[in-house]
Amino acid sequence: MYPNPYAQYLNPQPAINPYQGIVTGAPQMQVTKVNGEGGANAFSMGPNSSALLLDASGTMIWAVTTDGAGYKTVMPYDILPHKSQEKLTYEGLESRIKRLEDMINDRHIEADKRGGHERKSEDAADQAGDERGENRA
Repeated sequence: MYPNPYAQYLNPQPAINPYQGIVTGAPQMQVTKVNGEGGANAFSMGPNSSALLLDASGTMIWAVTTDGAGYKTVMPYDILPHKSQEKLTYEGLESRIKRLEDMINDRHIEADKRGGHERKSEDAADQAGDERGENRA
């Protein structure tokens, strides 16, 4: 008797992927790095797929998607390192309020200086008018 070459199709067995192993710990994750837009365009993907690719320069990521026909769209995004804000403390708030008060007071002093000269000149004119016998109303 000869073996039936179509026997595998008559009694299908589950497909085994040799690249899929049994995960015994945490799943393995990776970051795919590419060199510029050319690397992002050369990255092979199947239809209806998407991926984020880190540029080798480290300042950019590429969002790559493919449609049902496998046509690729590559969108660049700039990334910046995160700068955490300093925590507000009572002393920090006190120093900020003091600095604001100093700025406001300095403006008032400057305005008084400018206004004081004008007042002095008006007072001098009033005195000069009084000396001539003229009263300003």
